[in-house]
Amino acid sequence: MKAMILAAGRGERMRPLTDTPPKPLLCAGGKALIAWHLERLAACGFRDIVINHAHLGEQIEAALGDGSRWDLSIRYSPEPPGALETAGGIAHALPLLGDAPFLVVNGDVWCDWDFRRAYALAEREAHLVFVDNPPQHPGGDFCLDGDIVRTAADAVGPTLTYAGTGVFAPAFFADVPDGTVMKLRPLLDAAIAEGRLTGEHHRGRWVDVGTPERLADLDRALRQTDTGALSP
Repeated sequence: MKAMILAAGRGERMRPLTDTPPKPLLCAGGKALIAWHLERLAACGFRDIVINHAHLGEQIEAALGDGSRWDLSIRYSPEPPGALETAGGIAHALPLLGDAPFLVVNGDVWCDWDFRRAYALAEREAHLVFVDNPPQHPGGDFCLDGDIVRTAADAVGPTLTYAGTGVFAPAFFADVPDGTVMKLRPLLDAAIAEGRLTGEHHRGRWVDVGTPERLADLDRALRQTDTGALSP
């Protein structure tokens, strides 16, 4: 199974920190945010990684290279200025991702979800990982009815927040024309309406590194505990 790390965002809320390096190269606990993902993906048996980029993308390629230092093979999916949003970016990268289901993870989160779980989800068309709603997003995104995802309006249970991690079949993005700027939400809403979207609730640690303050908090936490120790 291949994995795609989404790294094309501008990181507006992180400015001025992201005016020089791109957001995935910001450091917490002594290493770049994206390096945490690469280490854990390698430890969980992944070998082929696709990374999209737009803002200062050349720095990402220069910093990570071909991935050999992590025993990985990294390929890059450059996007035009302004990027293509999540669905558009994944659709653009499909030629690199191949015909099999793949794991997708946001490059600007820190999470201890076990990436090995992805292999058991390979038969799903689309499966999302959710977490408890963080203070900055108290309303959440969706609800779970067993493992079936419902909209928050359905009120079948407590709302949860999409963790930026999921397993997808390439067919889920087949109707998105290459080069289209498109968010993921319309595809998710269509799948929910047809009962095709599944998910699970991750109760471990997750941080959306969306502001300089949250980056600083994560950095302190990783330096003060052994959470940073590699434990896939």
